[in-house]
Amino acid sequence: MFFRTIPIADTGVIVQISRYDAVQGVTEWHLIFHPGSCTDGFQSQYGRLIAARESLLSMPEFRSARCMQSRWFVSDIANQFPLMTPFPDGASSVIQQPPLDGSKVALWMYLLSAEGDASSDDGTFSLHRNGYTHLWASAVTSTEGGSGAQTAEILDYYETMLADRGMTLAADCVRTWFFVRDVDTHYQGLVCARRENFEAQGLTSQTHFIASTGIGGSPFRTASLVQMDAYAVKGLEEGQVQYLQALTHLNPTYEYGVTFERGTKISYGDREHLFISGTASIDCHGEVVHVGDVVAQTHRMWENVEALLHEGGAAFTDVMQMIVYLRDIADYTVVSEMFRQRFPDVPCIITLAPVCRPAWLIEMECVAVKEGHHPSFRNF
Repeated sequence: MFFRTIPIADTGVIVQISRYDAVQGVTEWHLIFHPGSCTDGFQSQYGRLIAARESLLSMPEFRSARCMQSRWFVSDIANQFPLMTPFPDGASSVIQQPPLDGSKVALWMYLLSAEGDASSDDGTFSLHRNGYTHLWASAVTSTEGGSGAQTAEILDYYETMLADRGMTLAADCVRTWFFVRDVDTHYQGLVCARRENFEAQGLTSQTHFIASTGIGGSPFRTASLVQMDAYAVKGLEEGQVQYLQALTHLNPTYEYGVTFERGTKISYGDREHLFISGTASIDCHGEVVHVGDVVAQTHRMWENVEALLHEGGAAFTDVMQMIVYLRDIADYTVVSEMFRQRFPDVPCIITLAPVCRPAWLIEMECVAVKEGHHPSFRNF
């Protein structure tokens, strides 16, 4: 794994970069763009990020790279989204989760050096190579009814999208992100609708669920209460997928009525991908730990994530990207310093995004990649 942070000349933008190089084959990058100076307005900060993105992608290192997925984090989506231009960056979404470094906008991008047949259509990006089809879907929304009805429509639409490509939710979906407007009010509707949909799709506590983050965030459509991003892979064989639980530290999610996996590991011939779901300060009984203490909650959250990574044969040293969600803006200074000291090099963004239980002050998700030798499986 290789990490570095670079300023982009003439833009003021700072880019955190992680890169994974296989012995042979596909290179992976995670990039997080920060505007740097935050004294200018949204249009200026956004323009500087666009210029920085174009400048960075023209560098020799990135000339073979393609963007598979990207996400813009903005501070005021109702006013800012109309000022943003269509995005050429794979499956791209925008969500109101204000960056807490004082900026109005930040950008995460996931890039591959992969050759293969790529196509983009209606908010999706797909890559066909080496017997696999990777499908990223972005910004799937509905505008009718409450959060439950919208979640049901979103999942029905996504399942139709998968079926059109010979895929299913149960067999092929690896990761979802659900962003919920006013999560304290509307999260329960999402939970119930997702559970009902999953049961109909054969996803139960006796089979498996899907790694996921369900978090506060305002969708780009003003009438939408829920917005979903997702990632699916067709072509995985039996034994390539492992669901991570870390039962010494966390309880199965179905015990408190929700339906997602704590983490998912995919083994390829040449590497392993670990997708760690949104994880907070919770114990093996499903109880919130260290109520009211964001420092102690951060330490317990790290402990839980570390346990999930360890179960998958990985460690924090394999993590390529972190997204951190805070409920209270006043906790940013202490939390950002904690992350800076422990993970000074890992691309990371900290946003204002309430977690699904009010007592949880902080949550994080991450992606890890490590070398793997699995000759019975095709390479990534």
